Amino acid sequence: MRAGAPAGFLVLPWPGGGGGSDPGPGDEGRGPLLLRCGALLGVAVICVAVLRRWIAGGVCRCTLRLDGKTVLITGANTGIGKETSRDLAGRGARVVMACRDLTRAEQAAEEIRQATGNGNVVIRHLDLASLYSVRQFAKEFLDTEDRLDILINNAGVMMCPKWLTEDGFETQLAVNHLGHFLLTNLLLPKLKSSAPSRVVTVSSIAHRGGRIDFDDLFFSRRRYSSLESYRQSKLANVLFSRELARRLRGSGVSSFCLHPGVIRTELGRHVQGWFPLLGALLSLPSLLLMKTPRQGSQTTVYCAVTPGLEGRSGAYFSDCAEKEAAPEGRDDAVARKLWEESTRLVGLKDTC
Repeated sequence: MRAGAPAGFLVLPWPGGGGGSDPGPGDEGRGPLLLRCGALLGVAVICVAVLRRWIAGGVCRCTLRLDGKTVLITGANTGIGKETSRDLAGRGARVVMACRDLTRAEQAAEEIRQATGNGNVVIRHLDLASLYSVRQFAKEFLDTEDRLDILINNAGVMMCPKWLTEDGFETQLAVNHLGHFLLTNLLLPKLKSSAPSRVVTVSSIAHRGGRIDFDDLFFSRRRYSSLESYRQSKLANVLFSRELARRLRGSGVSSFCLHPGVIRTELGRHVQGWFPLLGALLSLPSLLLMKTPRQGSQTTVYCAVTPGLEGRSGAYFSDCAEKEAAPEGRDDAVARKLWEESTRLVGLKDTC
């Protein structure tokens, strides 16, 4: 006889086993199948983890403090600009967040103050699509700030429709290049007096294949392409950084530019506007195939704080390492011509 179950408990037979019953049809093959599925799932999880680690790229491991230093970051209220602000504020720097939307900027600044315990995080209004705004910002900064140790030209737009700024410039070239070109030149006196100091410009791997069309910079005559315009503006970033380094040689001010990686930020909102179905299809894969804003900020932080980079002024970086820019980004003749044309367009009389 089978032993009785303890009072109050109901004993049920284990499926396919015990009680002398014979295995049901297919039970013998179920175990190996479950093992194979489990093994495949384990391999998939490991592959995803390795892929995410590879996509995350380099990490800035420098622990340098920035107490007593002043950092200015454009486009600092979201994305990699916000994460860069958080990192540098955590190192003790005075962080000036230059943003177009002051409401969102103050929310981001307060979050950073709370997270880092650094109350020396301030916001200033700056609209890079307006030369007037850039000049007003620079004047106020020069009048009120004692020093400028690190300028990070981070703000940008990506593949937006063809919009013209109040100055009559195509928006992507205006915001990504001309606004930062003017801002940097206006702040050079403060950068020089604070030397050793650095200018870090966020570009993109999209500069590869870009072309500076000096005959039609703003697509006045040719058909507008949001991608072609974006590539032109990112190539302009690389050439500007390179020419700035050449002109500032011996001044104590270094210039670097970088590719931050492909990042999940608001920057790609216009891409989804152009191709909504593509944006929807890629939304889930993007969680695996794109960097987080924190991961995307690492090369910016690396260029801003790593000791000993002064001798590499003018270089291009990606994943916290120096890389070679595309051939079109190393054309010194085009870099000089772009500098001269940019000087004319923004109305600068004296440059470095």
